[in-house]
Amino acid sequence: MRWLIAVLAALVLVPTAAAQLTPEPSLVSTRVIGIHYRAHDGQLRPAWLLLPVGYDGKHPLPLVISPHGRGVGAAANMRIWGDLPGEGGFAVINPAGEGRRLHQYSWGYRGQIDDLARMPQIVEAHGVRVDPSRIYAVGGSMGGQETLLLAALHPHLLAGAVAFDPATDMRRRYDDFAHMKGGAVLQALARTEIGGTPAQVPAAYAARSPDTFAARLARADIPIQLYWSTQDRIIRDQRLETQRLALSLRQDDDEARLWDFTGAWQHTAEMRASRRLPRALARFGLLPWDDVPPLPTVARPARVLGV
Repeated sequence: MRWLIAVLAALVLVPTAAAQLTPEPSLVSTRVIGIHYRAHDGQLRPAWLLLPVGYDGKHPLPLVISPHGRGVGAAANMRIWGDLPGEGGFAVINPAGEGRRLHQYSWGYRGQIDDLARMPQIVEAHGVRVDPSRIYAVGGSMGGQETLLLAALHPHLLAGAVAFDPATDMRRRYDDFAHMKGGAVLQALARTEIGGTPAQVPAAYAARSPDTFAARLARADIPIQLYWSTQDRIIRDQRLETQRLALSLRQDDDEARLWDFTGAWQHTAEMRASRRLPRALARFGLLPWDDVPPLPTVARPARVLGV
């Protein structure tokens, strides 16, 4: 069964921004280290650790936990960060992840979320002193889904969370897969990973959906940044997912510390070192505003509410 799942996963076309990244230029101020960690099921999984060049382990660093998007892997997610960790003086851990049955299609499984919560200890075991008051999570698509679940299920861990075009309702995602290229394969993968269809195991789908935990997120008392697009071709109903979650957060707690940004970009395109990722980091004090590059001009400006 595992070999069949692996073949199916390899056949799925995942047209996300992360999958389309071109090789980054040589990093100047950031060092890349490959490490391994033991996942919730005992599997040895890889991760990419990004550190400022010259870091000697003698002083604590802020840490960003960055789960990857559906099927694209930790290496692709790592390249999104470019030279930002070195420029800002923080660490980023990009774990490969581990679901209930699948590696790169964890889709918010509780064991995966608990693994993400252990990343500070895993990073410290590799010689990095982590500032416990400055641990953040940043992810896009499935990584944004898992970022929000981490904030909801481990609210005392994080000082802030950023989700770019996240999946917030796994039942809706399963239904929407049917209308996507490779959708039948995605639905088969979801049934394997989650344990059946939404009709068969509704509680399992709810447990992987940030929408289910809106009240917890509102009470978590941490700043959350949500980025979503009206032109997303992967999560095509962002108004019914991310926007609805944002409205729920404000309804559950009118003092919720929430930044809500919308525009007309391609799926997860803004989670890049050359786009809005530096701005998200600057809002948390991880990057000086003076070092934030201006957004590139485009031929057809997107309608953006907030930058």
